[in-house]
Amino acid sequence: MPSIPDTARNLLRADREDLVRTLARQTGVEYSGADKGEPGAWRNSVPLLLDLLCDAGLGHVQVLLEYQLPYSPRRVDVVLCGVHPETGQASYVLVELKQWSYMREVGPGLVMSAKPPRQPDLHPAEQVRRYCRYLLDFTPSLARVPRAVRGMAYLHNLSQSIDRDPDDFGQLYAADQTGDFVADLASLLDTAPSAADGAVKAVQDLIKMRRAPARTLLKTAAGTFEGRQGYLLLDAQKVAYDLVLRAVEQADRAEESTQKTVVVVRGGPGSGKSAIAIALLSTLAERQGKVLHATGSRAFTETLRRDVAAGLERPESIFKYFNNFDQAPHNSLDVLICDEAHRIRDNNMPERWLWKYPPQVATLIDVAKVPVFLLDDNQKVRPGESHSAARIAEVASMKGHRVQEIDLDGQFRCGGSAHYDEWVRRLLGIVDREPVPWSDLVRGTDDEYVVDLVDTPAALEAWLERQRANFGGVSRIAAGFCWDWHDPIRDDSGYRLVDDVKIGEWSRPWNVRQGMEEPGFPSASYWASDSHGSGQIGCIYTAQGFEYDWAGVIFGKDLVIRDGRWCPQPNESFDRSVKRASVASFDELVRNTYKVLMTRGMQGVCLYSEDPKTNDFLRKYCR
Repeated sequence: MPSIPDTARNLLRADREDLVRTLARQTGVEYSGADKGEPGAWRNSVPLLLDLLCDAGLGHVQVLLEYQLPYSPRRVDVVLCGVHPETGQASYVLVELKQWSYMREVGPGLVMSAKPPRQPDLHPAEQVRRYCRYLLDFTPSLARVPRAVRGMAYLHNLSQSIDRDPDDFGQLYAADQTGDFVADLASLLDTAPSAADGAVKAVQDLIKMRRAPARTLLKTAAGTFEGRQGYLLLDAQKVAYDLVLRAVEQADRAEESTQKTVVVVRGGPGSGKSAIAIALLSTLAERQGKVLHATGSRAFTETLRRDVAAGLERPESIFKYFNNFDQAPHNSLDVLICDEAHRIRDNNMPERWLWKYPPQVATLIDVAKVPVFLLDDNQKVRPGESHSAARIAEVASMKGHRVQEIDLDGQFRCGGSAHYDEWVRRLLGIVDREPVPWSDLVRGTDDEYVVDLVDTPAALEAWLERQRANFGGVSRIAAGFCWDWHDPIRDDSGYRLVDDVKIGEWSRPWNVRQGMEEPGFPSASYWASDSHGSGQIGCIYTAQGFEYDWAGVIFGKDLVIRDGRWCPQPNESFDRSVKRASVASFDELVRNTYKVLMTRGMQGVCLYSEDPKTNDFLRKYCR
């Protein structure tokens, strides 16, 4: 949102291109002179709305453009801040603007428009309705005021409205309803010039309002299974959820059909893949469907069994592993939700042997009427984890099935930062763009994610302790797999861990191996979620799939900077399965590993490299 909100009248008088450049800089969108994408929408839709406000006598209303929702990458196009003409209290109207001239319903709450990509969108009224609910959910003081928030979607190029169950939080207006749209705005925002001071106070109050704490995946998922409020899925998350439910209904109506719909949901770290999985699992279980959840991660699966489904009988019967289905009958499940599907193994069999010795993905497709795969192509961290969305779609198509692909965007972890994931990928050379200093990338924005670097591992621990003391939350240190791992020692003093991670005079133990846990030392599966995991150093296998407030990351010598370029060093790795890979494969896997470790923190991250040259390189971009 702009650093200083302004009235509709002043914004309308401002230079349009200056406004577009400012919004592009603050949201991280590439500035474009073409009338397409977000810059095109800002040029065409925003002035039109501002003009309507001024004509309606609402030129004094305070306007927030591209208002970011708490802990979310989602931004509300416009928030109008004023005074309610009846109550005299602050009144906030969330407005979703779209330039669509075409919209066709393709299912409950789902529409197709003429814009790319060719995947369904959430109905605009449902989109803004969920934004309203989300804002109230994370702003307790606002939620306590009746009728403080309303939501509207305005499609000024659409000739005729296709509304869907309008209510206070979500109502759609097309071009032929512009008069109704303006009249309804005037009923929510006082048109009297004397209301200008109240509008200023309303916008200042909104900006200062305390946010409710961010919710971790595990806590919110546990609440979902206990019947409390679960995830409020937004935008493409809700689209993916709805498409799976629609595929289930279609499968129920076509029991004899051999063709099925395979749903592939692709998204980066923190984009909400596991949130979708848990929401689907809960909904389908309530409907008495045969539905199971599967991953390839022992740590993630065991933690879900313990922390999410602890109140259920036999949680191990719900949360499974990919290899549990090798002998399962075809279509024995209604839905199989394959979370972290990038960890599915591929036997690399030639196509002529596909049916006799199918790869694991083919087995998982066969076992359910509706197979669902959620994955991130850049989270493969071991040889054999070769699956991508393209590979899953290829196998599904070879078996004669339909494939429905959905791309998630945004980063709900890492404080909802719109910039952090891009910064990490550029820093690690995962994308073909030069790295950029963090401060340069977020300058002029409202991005609050914390990025820092220290010169010693002891300073890394001290940094995490300060963040916990000042802001609360949970912190963990994870490192590249560059030190050997020894079993705990039992001696006269009892049971103790070996300080395997040694850097100079500083040393700490790795997290406990699987099966070696003792009282006070949690299993590797619970390192990220158990309070006793603090003080132990986690690795990729105990961090992947989890989140904590403050992330410390130690770069080992398996990935260093030489002559300005990342240089993989397999001989420095103690991950025996990864170091046997080719140098090119090791390079990809080790970069993915550090990307995963760097995207676990919800509020901030601090980096340190054991290699001095690499630490100097990181220092340039963490400032």
